[in-house]
Amino acid sequence: MVATPSIPPGEHVPTADRRVVMHGVPWSHYEAQLALRGDVSVPRISYLDGEMELMSPSKDHERIKSYIGMLVETFALERGIDLSPYGGWTLKRAPKRAGVEPDECYLIGADQSRETPDLVIEVVWTSGGIDKLEAYRRLGVPEVWFWKDGAIRIYVLSGEAYREREASVALPGLDMALLTSFLEHPTAIQAVKAFRSALGRA
Repeated sequence: MVATPSIPPGEHVPTADRRVVMHGVPWSHYEAQLALRGDVSVPRISYLDGEMELMSPSKDHERIKSYIGMLVETFALERGIDLSPYGGWTLKRAPKRAGVEPDECYLIGADQSRETPDLVIEVVWTSGGIDKLEAYRRLGVPEVWFWKDGAIRIYVLSGEAYREREASVALPGLDMALLTSFLEHPTAIQAVKAFRSALGRA
């Protein structure tokens, strides 16, 4: 009999996202899957060139994306940036053969009528799935952040391609290393309070 290692009391065990990728899927089937799912938030459905991904995010995935979102909104409030969150807004264009639902996304500025967010945030908690950066490129999203392994990488659309940048164009002046340093606080409110205090000292 093989003994199962015990988990020390209070120690957190990360959970994995549940993901299924189907190949050779026509666009009409993708549209039908969205309609069948309706207004519920899961599974998140992405599509690129006949590949369709259904993903149910884990608790840890959702915690990280929510913390990042709250910290982004805190930065905008502290710096007087007009910004509105649109969560997992379904972005899709049949001619581009691309559709995706971000973890978080934002329109920045007073004009909220645009059909493409200014900023998208993706949490890469479990590897695999479709090439979301390519999907966002086809959809014309100006800036995409990918959180992975405790760091955020920034991609800004330049012409027809993304370029990795050290700093955000959508939110100038945001210290990304500072923001990510608050993601391990025990609660989101503690993270926001500590971030606001740090911004006040900056």
